[in-house]
Amino acid sequence: MSGMTRRELLSNIAGASIASASGLLQPLKISPSAAAELSPSSSSSVDFRYAPKHFQTAFCLPDDRHKSLADESGRLLYDFPDNQFASIFEFGTVVEFSLAGMEPNEIRRQWIESALVPIVHTLIERSNVSFELIQFATKRAEGRVDNVILRISAKYEPLHVSPQVRIHSCLSYQLSDTKSPFTIVTRNGGAPWLYCLLPEPKRGEAVWWKDAAGFLLYLEQLIVEPGRDVDYLFRLPQESCPNLDTSCAANSLLQEARDFWSSWKPYGNTVRISLNGRHEEFLVASARNIQQAREEKNGQLVFQVGPTVYRGLWIVDGNFLLEAARYLGYDAEADAGLRNEWKRQLANGQIVADGGGAHWKDTAIAMFTLVRACELKQDWSLLRELAPQVRLAIEFLKMSRDKARRGKSDNGRYGLLEPGFPDGGIGGEHSEFSNTLWTLAGLQAIARCNRELGIRELDGANSLYRELRASFDVAGAKEMVSDPRGFKYLPILMASDPDWQIADTWARPRPQTAQWGLSHAIFPGEIFAKDDPIVRGHIALMQSIVAEDVPAETGWLKHESLWTYNAPFVAQVYLWAGQREWAHRTFEGFLNHASPLYCWREEQPLQHALVSQYWGDMPHNWASAECIRYLRHRLVLEDGDSLRLLCGLVATELDVRQPIELHDTPTRFGRVSLRLQPTAKSGWRLEFQRDGARAPKSVEITSDIFHPREAHIAGASFRRAGDRIAVDSDATKWTVTWQ
Repeated sequence: MSGMTRRELLSNIAGASIASASGLLQPLKISPSAAAELSPSSSSSVDFRYAPKHFQTAFCLPDDRHKSLADESGRLLYDFPDNQFASIFEFGTVVEFSLAGMEPNEIRRQWIESALVPIVHTLIERSNVSFELIQFATKRAEGRVDNVILRISAKYEPLHVSPQVRIHSCLSYQLSDTKSPFTIVTRNGGAPWLYCLLPEPKRGEAVWWKDAAGFLLYLEQLIVEPGRDVDYLFRLPQESCPNLDTSCAANSLLQEARDFWSSWKPYGNTVRISLNGRHEEFLVASARNIQQAREEKNGQLVFQVGPTVYRGLWIVDGNFLLEAARYLGYDAEADAGLRNEWKRQLANGQIVADGGGAHWKDTAIAMFTLVRACELKQDWSLLRELAPQVRLAIEFLKMSRDKARRGKSDNGRYGLLEPGFPDGGIGGEHSEFSNTLWTLAGLQAIARCNRELGIRELDGANSLYRELRASFDVAGAKEMVSDPRGFKYLPILMASDPDWQIADTWARPRPQTAQWGLSHAIFPGEIFAKDDPIVRGHIALMQSIVAEDVPAETGWLKHESLWTYNAPFVAQVYLWAGQREWAHRTFEGFLNHASPLYCWREEQPLQHALVSQYWGDMPHNWASAECIRYLRHRLVLEDGDSLRLLCGLVATELDVRQPIELHDTPTRFGRVSLRLQPTAKSGWRLEFQRDGARAPKSVEITSDIFHPREAHIAGASFRRAGDRIAVDSDATKWTVTWQ
């Protein structure tokens, strides 16, 4: 326990009460048109109604070091600054393909060929002509190349058209070859950077302009007949390609790209997943997004968050990315990613990645990730191997707690980890809870598994957990705040933090700011009981700030904005807590904030916003990982020592009458296979199989969605428990039918 006196504790209680009474902790203020009633009801259709207006899509290959991107208008985006805090609009080079003429372009729509095939199509129209941009990557013997087909269609009569290429860049570009059958543009006097392959032999020369907006290339005029599309092919080598093919047919090259992606599998090993509708599409696209962002660096495979702002390793993001990778069957790749995390450990035991040194929680998160990996593999050899490093990590966390005790911060007086970086909307070092919360989750994970393993180096986890937990329980109870809307919640910043006193209320943190660490401590950390006041307060707070079906203003953009993938954090808290309708609504809202090309921006404005902006990477693959995790957890959820099945399904999904299947999904109880399929006119059958030595203490099926059908189970004893069916947990294979 800390050395905090009773007088100091009472002073903090008063401080928290005063903060609430004086309005220092401001509730969310959303315009009435955007505010949600405190009800889980909402339309469940996924139609991208809240998609960002500005977005970008990766069309590169898996594990590709060339992160090729196209924006919502079909422009190619290159040369993003090597700076985490660069704006999403700061690409050093932007390439725009269009036609000459006076009319503006009207972008009709953009799409990819399927969730599996990231070939980007953008349809653009003018009054008498339309053109389509088709963008895709290839890696042939010639090397890695970005390709763009400009397909021109005359609507009513023959037209003279002149394609143009605009290069917005501070670099120097030259028109280097006007005599060959194609046109070549070089950059900074180097090798060819852009090849323009014409659909028929040249009848003149290209025109090249340099102006304040960059460089403009006008290609030779051609006549386009109605019903006879004309294709221009542009090739942009991403590496040295001395033998670039300049005679290939555009459609042949496009088919090669289609064939590659059509043969690519989103799942590995024995894992198979079959959903339906949008959920199937998002699952496949999320798997692809993650692999397109992944990259080998210094001989190590890195699961990167994204292709631009977060093209690096973050420990907390990595926890969820690696778990998602295992759900997809990529165990070897996830093992490599995990080992890469532990190579970031310093001599003092701390693990430091791109989150920075004051992200004390990263050390504990890496421990949590390691335990989860071993659980899912049903193999503890990696934990035994890394046990000496884990011991150092535990000692570092204890040192951080002891250092805080010797100081004068509220964290130290309570006996928590030293003040640190909360992240998720609060910068700098503060007296706060997020670092301690994640540390409790990491220590508990190590301590629980070591009760059976008995690894000597890990013994310190249990004692440090008990000491830190006792201190947190005191601090958490004292720092709870009464919200004017009738509930109490735990802010991440303590009441004494000066940020609550910022004179400009616009600049103060929101009550919901940086609550992500608490969401994770609830689930998957599972350090609280479901009826804990902190859990109840967190859920009440999240349900009081809903806009566009998701919690709003929870991240760095505090006003009229949202942190997109914070929504599935909260949805999985709801799922774990048994609030299925809230979970479903929140997750579907998350899907509706994706672009129509199945990926997410980190933070974006609400649809009615007048003051907000865009921030963060895209595709942001912590979002992709959360999509995969939720879709799995709604069918198979590990709740401590219990296994809950179908806990995220809602009754309306049964109307589709299509099978849903998880095959060999890894759990802490072994690999589970689940197949739900329709029978006869309105019946359903659920087939279950588990392959693992450790049986859960209970297995429960959410059954009320099948009402009023009667359930019959073959292969196991069972009993009905309200809206659930409890099945003999020792049984490894059984079938239930609802008729």
